[in-house]
Amino acid sequence: MKYIIVIGDGMADNPVPDLGGQTPLAYAQIPRMDYLAQAGELGTARTIPEGVAPGSDTAILSVFGYDPRVYYSGRSPFEAAGSGVELEDGDVSYRCNLVALEDGDMPYREKKILSHSGGAIEGENAIALMEWLLADSRFKACAHRNRMSFHLNPSFRHLAVQKGADVEGLITIPPHDHLGETIGSLLPSASPVAAELNTLMELSHEILDRCPINEKRRAEGKLPANAIWFWAQGTAISLPDFKAKYGKDGFVLSAVPLVWGIGALAGLRHTTVPGATGELDTDYEGKADGILEGLAQQGVAFAMLHVEAPDECTHNGDTQGKIQAIEWLDSRCISRLVDGLSKIGDDFRLLILSDHKTLTSTRGHDGDPVPYLLYDSRNAHKGEKPPGSGLAFTEANAAKGPYFADGCRLIEHLFEID
Repeated sequence: MKYIIVIGDGMADNPVPDLGGQTPLAYAQIPRMDYLAQAGELGTARTIPEGVAPGSDTAILSVFGYDPRVYYSGRSPFEAAGSGVELEDGDVSYRCNLVALEDGDMPYREKKILSHSGGAIEGENAIALMEWLLADSRFKACAHRNRMSFHLNPSFRHLAVQKGADVEGLITIPPHDHLGETIGSLLPSASPVAAELNTLMELSHEILDRCPINEKRRAEGKLPANAIWFWAQGTAISLPDFKAKYGKDGFVLSAVPLVWGIGALAGLRHTTVPGATGELDTDYEGKADGILEGLAQQGVAFAMLHVEAPDECTHNGDTQGKIQAIEWLDSRCISRLVDGLSKIGDDFRLLILSDHKTLTSTRGHDGDPVPYLLYDSRNAHKGEKPPGSGLAFTEANAAKGPYFADGCRLIEHLFEID
């Protein structure tokens, strides 16, 4: 038996007036997922416990079966683990986004944040911008005074590690939840270390704003990646071993270091696909093939496939892009995956869900229950119409089925653990 989880990050939503009151998931043409839902089980799960901040970090921990109320100290330690950055005692890690602040002569604190991803900057430009910043003598001296080092990724998602920092009480804000807002009230606060972070962030804007790469981006009609933004602080953590907990060996496939890190701390391998970007243009077919190749290895029974595109499109205010991402997840990834699993010949149980809602109305995350579908290939072997929900894969239809108030238990349901 093979067990697969597919996460369409942030694909669940609330009804959108411009879509005739439908959600993007309901509006999208997804015949394969609709069939799987009709032939399988359709329900909802609360992946974000009450009182826990909604985000992929807390939600995906739940999907893996780890209660974020117990195992969560911040997002960035997972990303550090996924990027091979080892945290020592006393180290604090931060996510360090490249962001886009509005152009204009207004004071720094009065500027609005326009993009949490520096206008979706990636690849060599993302690295080059950070290298430009780190080479500046003023920034280098400031980072040294504040015991800060940086670890770069070929996207807007960089990491920073600060030694000897006391972050008790520190408040930092996820930039993707406050797009279009003035940054003054969103900057790090409520702790002495906040002043150190704010100094580095404001200096980064002064240096990056007129970087040649950003001038070129403006000329091309793109947003500049003209500041860094610290958030998601945390210290080193550990997770119980996944195989010891569930008796399944496996791996994860994602373009996002967060998912690699949760998997790594749980003892799961991660595999990569060259064309996996975390954006709408990701290699959907390559991701499906990567899952099939991994599951074909002897002794591998579990795989998690994560697709970031629906979430990024929503944060960017691109509703049509979100719909396209959901449709491509269906036609180019899940269809290919299910066809390939059928050819392998092993029975399989496939769980498809959104880790959390990402709302078109706010461009931010939401902690309400999310829809899931669970398909068991053994039902198709009966030579008759398989039992199932008989309903398409939508939030409204899922609400008619089983409800998991504790989303951490959903993986036990996948594994048929009583």
